[in-house]
Amino acid sequence: MCGRVPAGQSWAMSEYNVKKLRRTHKGRIIAGVCSGVGEYVGVDANMVRIALAIATLFGGLGVGIYAIGWLLMPDEEHDTSIVQDLVSKQQENKATSSDWSSEERPYQK
Repeated sequence: MCGRVPAGQSWAMSEYNVKKLRRTHKGRIIAGVCSGVGEYVGVDANMVRIALAIATLFGGLGVGIYAIGWLLMPDEEHDTSIVQDLVSKQQENKATSSDWSSEERPYQK
């Protein structure tokens, strides 16, 4: 049955049913990482918060995991994460600065 679409559905409809890991606004306390993970996995966000708190108490790993989630998970209103935005801005800046390499450069001291 691999590759078959159930009766009454098309490929386009099945693509929209895919869950995406996002930082949510509903249930957000700081950045929405725990509420987003909880919604994605199907558990209460408080359980994710408790797990991160325990990880923080035993070695501080929870803070790092939360920070990585904050940077890599896109907000539910955006398609890209903070890191993706920074990388694309950096690439745009590189592209505009390298435009002078093939043409005349302005006078610099």
